[in-house]
Amino acid sequence: MLSAALRTLRSRWVTFLGSFVALSLGVALLAVTGLALASSLDAPDRAPERFAAAPVVVRGQDTLRVATPVGDRTEELARPRAVPAPTVAGLKRLGTVVEDRSFPLRAPGGPAGLVGHPWSTAAFAPYTLDAGRAPRTADEVVVTGGWAAPGRRVRTDRGTVRVVGTVADRGFEDAVFFTDARAARLAPLSVQLVVDAAEPAVRDAVRGSAGVRVLTGDDRRYADADPDRDTEALTAMNALFGTAGGVTAFVSVFVVASTFAFTVAQRRREFGLLRTAGATPGQIRRTVFAEALVVGVLASAAGCVLGGYGAPWLAHRVAEEGLAPAWFTIGDHTWPYHTAFWTGLLVALCGVVAASWRAGRTSPAEALREATVDARSMTPGRWLSGLGLLLTALVTLGVALAGDPGDLLHRKTYVLRPMLLITAVALLAPAVVRPLTRLLAWLPARLPGAAGMLVRENTAAGVRRTAAVAAPVLVTVALAGSLLGATATLNEAKATETRERTGADFVITAPDGDTGFDARTVERLRAVPGTAEVSATSSSAVYVLEEGVALIRSDARAVTGPGALAATARLPLAAGSVSGLDDRSIIVNEEWERHTVGEKVRVWLGDGTEKTLRVAAVMHTGTGGNGVYVTAANAPGAPVDRVDVTLADGAGSEAVAAGLREAVRQAGGRVSGADEWVAAARTQTNRPTRVGLLMILGIALLYTGISLVNTMVMATSDRVRDLAVLRLAGATDGQLLRLVAAESLTVVAVGALLGLLAAGVNLAGMWAVLGLLSVRPTVVLPWTAIGTAVGACAVAAVLASVAPAAVALRRRAVALAGTKS
Repeated sequence: MLSAALRTLRSRWVTFLGSFVALSLGVALLAVTGLALASSLDAPDRAPERFAAAPVVVRGQDTLRVATPVGDRTEELARPRAVPAPTVAGLKRLGTVVEDRSFPLRAPGGPAGLVGHPWSTAAFAPYTLDAGRAPRTADEVVVTGGWAAPGRRVRTDRGTVRVVGTVADRGFEDAVFFTDARAARLAPLSVQLVVDAAEPAVRDAVRGSAGVRVLTGDDRRYADADPDRDTEALTAMNALFGTAGGVTAFVSVFVVASTFAFTVAQRRREFGLLRTAGATPGQIRRTVFAEALVVGVLASAAGCVLGGYGAPWLAHRVAEEGLAPAWFTIGDHTWPYHTAFWTGLLVALCGVVAASWRAGRTSPAEALREATVDARSMTPGRWLSGLGLLLTALVTLGVALAGDPGDLLHRKTYVLRPMLLITAVALLAPAVVRPLTRLLAWLPARLPGAAGMLVRENTAAGVRRTAAVAAPVLVTVALAGSLLGATATLNEAKATETRERTGADFVITAPDGDTGFDARTVERLRAVPGTAEVSATSSSAVYVLEEGVALIRSDARAVTGPGALAATARLPLAAGSVSGLDDRSIIVNEEWERHTVGEKVRVWLGDGTEKTLRVAAVMHTGTGGNGVYVTAANAPGAPVDRVDVTLADGAGSEAVAAGLREAVRQAGGRVSGADEWVAAARTQTNRPTRVGLLMILGIALLYTGISLVNTMVMATSDRVRDLAVLRLAGATDGQLLRLVAAESLTVVAVGALLGLLAAGVNLAGMWAVLGLLSVRPTVVLPWTAIGTAVGACAVAAVLASVAPAAVALRRRAVALAGTKS
């Protein structure tokens, strides 16, 4: 069998080229994915940056720890606590204590993401002066890098300052160092400090202070800004590559199965002759399996080599784009190659299973008598598989809608769920190809000339050929419509929620949520003529222990009072009223385990304070961003970062807007109209998700393009005799090429319509989910992406069919008519 398979591959190498390329690319991506995952698992912890030279760092409580029957549960606090004053006093008796303060600032013409620090903390990085001197007065600063030279005056949102010195850029921040006194006024809260003393003595001094941590060695990195950013970036990268690997395996199986199925359909007469010569069905099946085995081994080996070269390049790209830490590189691992190779081989063998059984069932008489028209394109197995997958997709969707509809809005769910429906539609496609092609070609068939009629009859007669060519288009359009449509629909739903919940005429946002607006700024806003209601709110968090074991964090908005909240916001309430909110109550949403009005819930506030609050009102779940509402008394340490303003009757909006801008000019706040703020706050897919979706769609388009070109070349070569007959009947070469192009476009249209059907069903499921979550849904189809995908498929199909047809038509018609199939 192996020798026969090798001879078949040598003589029909063009037939198997598409499968080889698609499978090798799939294995390459699987190898890259495995290498990236393996390299991230043994990635080193990030070293300390700002405090690399600090002797001991003492940090206030920044973690909530709750004991449960199954162990402690922890969550990062939204508002870390400062080191208690008695503890600081005890530390000062041990040695020098330097309080650290960090705050963002903006300077026109300066780097983005500037951060301010006290000058006394510069030595802990360590920073050393390379020009000028240290700051001595409130308006003097030292900056990192060379963006501002000593002597230059710089206007910032914290006032105008004069640069008196520079230090070398250490690569992890763009810093501006103020005097310690000025930094203390700009950032009054200090949650960590450096102690110049022996570690054992420091630990003895902080013993008994709840939640206070002593950081030495590599643990000093926890005092840096966003110490878990490397871990979060690696997690996001792993999710991206994991999803891409899953789609790669799915599309690879799809492409290989489709290619082998069409190859077997083309070789019916060949198998019939083998059966006539005495070959058994088992021998035919083993021959097809042997061919797939050879292709799988060669393609998997080539893919592993390609993946070994591609992984370092991709690692460099993802680090350059900020999707992975800058230090991320590919390590020396072997198991990803083994996984990719054997997965590729398994994909090849799985893809040929159905085709081999079809080949083995070919009888000698049927094969030799069979006409070109496909009389029986749907086998019982295909009906069973297609209907089973379709039923599974619909039932699982129904179960999710009835049980946990919110789960369908998660990225992994709406990325993986469409694959089930796409496979079902592809399996059932031959059943609808004939009526669909007749419908599409109905009008062209009634135009003068025979071209339209020939297009209709040729595409309707060759059901297997049409279905095989339409399948790649179906996958591309369905994935583009389902994935991009799901994110666009979800973003539109979130924007609708924001729009419906905003009752203010103006929204003023602080430049930084950690410092926010001070009390004087809020009072100036209240004093602006023409304002009816001014509602100042803060960002915080609330933690609740659900089912006794799960510590859940909910984002919270802290309000000054229920009257101001009711006047400036329209909360999606399911029960209760806003007026019931006070310092002893909370407004929750339906996702909470306890969400009955009047019920008591045990919560922890943003700084870790434990409280028992009464449920004053319950909001609908929505898209998951409703959070909770508390009063300012239950958000200790949370500064005002947003102010909603309504106009008084008869007040001019332009005059009020000018007054508001003047009131927040010193604080650097931004004044926006309600519509402008909603547009700016419109939720968009975050960058890693967008890159991941584009990668997935790129994989699908690449694979399906290969499959489409390969299938079109095979289909066109199989119709050489048909073209010859038409040529002998008087058709010109130009007419025949236009006929081939028209048939290709018709088949692409069939695949596009089936893909739109699959995408429509998937988006209908998301529409139902949003409706159940009390969101007014608007289904968004990404017509630009779908049109691009269909256009690319159309161009590929036309070129892949017209080019071989043009080459074949160079021969004489009589010679073509005698060509064997």
